[in-house]
Amino acid sequence: MISFLPRRLLHALATLFGITLLIFALFHWVGGNPAIRMVGKNATVEEIARVSRQMGFDRPFWTQYLDYLGDLVRFDFGRSWETRQRVSEMILDGLGPSLSLAIPAFLLGTVVALTVALTAALYRDRWPDRTLVMLAIAGMSVSMLAFIIAAQYLFAFRAGWFPISGWEPGLRGVPFLALPVGIWIAASLGSAVRFYRAVFIEEMRKEYVLTARAKGLAWPRILTRHVLPNAMIPVLTHVVMELPMLFTGSLLLENFFGIPGLGNMSINAINASDLPVIKAMTFIGAVLYLGANILGDVLYAVVDPRVRVS
Repeated sequence: MISFLPRRLLHALATLFGITLLIFALFHWVGGNPAIRMVGKNATVEEIARVSRQMGFDRPFWTQYLDYLGDLVRFDFGRSWETRQRVSEMILDGLGPSLSLAIPAFLLGTVVALTVALTAALYRDRWPDRTLVMLAIAGMSVSMLAFIIAAQYLFAFRAGWFPISGWEPGLRGVPFLALPVGIWIAASLGSAVRFYRAVFIEEMRKEYVLTARAKGLAWPRILTRHVLPNAMIPVLTHVVMELPMLFTGSLLLENFFGIPGLGNMSINAINASDLPVIKAMTFIGAVLYLGANILGDVLYAVVDPRVRVS
C-alpha cells in the first residue's frame, strides 16, 4: 500500500497534465481567439486586438499554457466574463448549496438501492423480484426532466406540499431540498437497483452461500452478513464513481429548483459562453474523477483482504 500510493499519484499527475493541456487547447486554440467571444460579434478589429493584448491572448501558446498551470496551482481560475467575480469565489459560494442537495440524495439513494436490490435478490424469480425489476426498468426509461416537471406540478404546484423553487442554508433549507432530493433518488434508483441485484444474485450462486444454507442459516442473515460484504468491490466501484457528481450535483435539479449551486452556475456559464467558469468546472471535474479512482483502489484493499495492492 505504501509503495502503491506514490506510483498511483504520479500516474494521476501525468494524466492530469494531459487533461489540462487538452482543456487549454480546446478552449484557446481549437475554439479560436477568446477575445472575439469576450467583445462580441460586432466588435472591430482594433477592439479585438486591444482585448487580446490586455488578456495576453496574443502571446505564444506554450507561454499562455504555463501561466495557466501556475494559476491552477494557486487555485486561481481568473474572473468570470459574465459577472466579473473571481471564479474561485464563485465555486466556494456554490459548493455549499450543491453539497446540501447531493450528499443527502447520494447517501439515501445508496441505502435505498442496496435495500431494494437485496430484497429483489432474496425473492429472485418470484413476484416481488419481478415487480421491483419492472419498476426499476420503468424508472430507467423516464428522463430526469420528466421526473422534475411531474413532481413540481403534482407535489409543489397542485398539492402545495413543497416550495416550487428556492434555497436556504441550514435547517431552513430542508423544505426546499426535500422534493429535489426525492427526485434525485427516484431518477437514479432504477439503474442502481438493477446493477446491485445482478451483483448479489451472482454472489448468491457461489459455494459458500450453499454451505451456509446447508448449515441452516436464514436468507436475511446470509445476505447481510455474507453476501453483502463479499460483493463490496463492485458495489464500491459503482458508489465511488458517483462521488464526483456530489461536486456539481444535478444540473437540471439545481436549475429548475433555483438552487444556487455549481450545477446551476455551470449551466449559466454555458449559456453565456463564460469560458473561465467552464474551464474551471471541467478541470475540477477531472480532478475529482481521478481522486475517485484512487480512492476506489485503496478501498478495495480495505474492504476485501483478498485484494493486495501492488
